Amino acid sequence: MKAARTIGELRRLLQPFRTGSTIGLVPTMGAFHGGHIALFRAARATCDPVVASLFVNPTQFGDPADLAAYPRDEPRDVRIAEESGVDYLFAPSIDDMFPRGHATWIDVEGAALGLEGDFRPGHFRGVATVCLKLFTIVRPQVAFFGQKDVQQVAVIRQMVRDLNLELDIRVVPTVRDQDGLALSSRNVRLSAAERERALAIPRALGAGRAAYRLGRDAVAAARAALAGVEPDYVAIADFDGRPTLAIAARVGGTRLIDNIPLDER
Repeated sequence: MKAARTIGELRRLLQPFRTGSTIGLVPTMGAFHGGHIALFRAARATCDPVVASLFVNPTQFGDPADLAAYPRDEPRDVRIAEESGVDYLFAPSIDDMFPRGHATWIDVEGAALGLEGDFRPGHFRGVATVCLKLFTIVRPQVAFFGQKDVQQVAVIRQMVRDLNLELDIRVVPTVRDQDGLALSSRNVRLSAAERERALAIPRALGAGRAAYRLGRDAVAAARAALAGVEPDYVAIADFDGRPTLAIAARVGGTRLIDNIPLDER
């Protein structure tokens, strides 16, 4: 695996693959876990070369404390990426991605409205902008995202459609720990007691889906199963034609999101 620190360096490395190859991109903010590994392996199975970006994007954080606390361990990430079949790891600086005077942003409406869009103003602007920058830098044919960030996936798909990008967005199912908690880089910030409380989130999703299948109120069932965890929202949303039950909640000082497609068997 080769690491690139600048846009120019990565473009030079990828130039030989511009014809006759299928370039796959996995955009990430690092702190790799099993969910990232699933994305890398999905890309490895269908693409050559595989590019992973490692960039903690400051423009998608509304809270400076959340940005400062975001876990970072680049040496570990490098090892995991290499072991998972990544060919090129792109780890640019903030100045390279957002140089002084940067003033162009991608504002997506539609899929970005409501849920995370309400609770994290400006978040999807930052996500869409950095993803479009990565798409234009890497010029992949395929990009891989996780189902856990289902609204983000819908936002990226809408941007790709609306801007006529020649790019296939593929979604990898949410990876969960043995106890059912969705893998997230933020999970490391949970104490043992907080992690136990956080298990109410996947239980609530399961209760909501069971109610939905019986023709009952999925949101009410999920709320009842949250067991003292106060959510930012519990809602059913239609993402790319799939009814999805989504939950966001704070457990201690850590905000977690999770979802489950209601039409999944």
